Amino acid sequence: MRLILSLCLSEGFDTFPTLLCADGCCMIDRRMGVYGYPIEIQALFFMALRCALLLLKQDDEGKEFIERIVKRLHALSYHMRSYFWLDLKQLNDIYRYKTEEYSHTAVNKFNVMPDSLPEWVFDFMPLRGGYFIGNVSPAKMDFRWFCLGNCIAILSSLATPEQSTAIMDLIESRWEELVGEMPLKVCYPAMETHEWRIITGCDPKNTRWSYHNGGSWPVLLWLLAAACVKTGRPQIARRAIEIAEARLLKDNWPEYYDGKAGRYIGKQSRKAQTWSVAGYLVAKMMLEDPSHLGMIAIEEDKQRKPLLRRSNSWTL
Repeated sequence: MRLILSLCLSEGFDTFPTLLCADGCCMIDRRMGVYGYPIEIQALFFMALRCALLLLKQDDEGKEFIERIVKRLHALSYHMRSYFWLDLKQLNDIYRYKTEEYSHTAVNKFNVMPDSLPEWVFDFMPLRGGYFIGNVSPAKMDFRWFCLGNCIAILSSLATPEQSTAIMDLIESRWEELVGEMPLKVCYPAMETHEWRIITGCDPKNTRWSYHNGGSWPVLLWLLAAACVKTGRPQIARRAIEIAEARLLKDNWPEYYDGKAGRYIGKQSRKAQTWSVAGYLVAKMMLEDPSHLGMIAIEEDKQRKPLLRRSNSWTL
């Protein structure tokens, strides 16, 4: 564990304090434009650092690592909660960004061009709700929704309680897009036409609304259920489980579903998948006995809660 921490906590030339990642390094394991600083890896990194604090021995070397971890957690939580967070007010701020700003007073820290805002995000963003966007790097923001990263952000307390509530509000508001007829979209929206050809290299397995390009994955059901329990919104999980129960057994537990609403069994989806069964079972057990949440969730550490300087949707 110390060898891994030595590697992950070392300083580099990437965008500190996030963890630089190559494409194909997370659940989106094919070329889908997630290289850089994907939300899924940053949320898992945050969770891993918090777990390391509990696991390290309290000897001299362990205490040195603990100090480095605490310092990194401070920086990482502020960075993610400030620059990866998107709600209606923040979206409007980006829409009005000025470019080529300099010095510490710059508002547009990453020199993002407002014209790079995709059209879909304006309709997708509800009046109440928000989420951690897929990626932030110099001159580039990936505004896609990624399920795993946002759920882990809630479970690890990378998201503040207010942000966690806003993520749940977004899921409820955009139920048809993110849940539809089979929980749960791995990412939203799908890449299509020219964008799909350029970014995926015409990957035939990742055509629009299929596999990792906007496909629906039943295994994600347990992450949603856990996030719902932690945020006190179990009714959202129950609704999603009822949808899944109507089809999973009948369809012989496929790996993933295709289509904008998740209506079709994936064109290359394997059946009788253990993780599809396990995701459903864990979700059911989580709702039946919420005390199980303690095995996979970490409560907020108020001592490391940074001051937020950006809007969050609960103030609307």
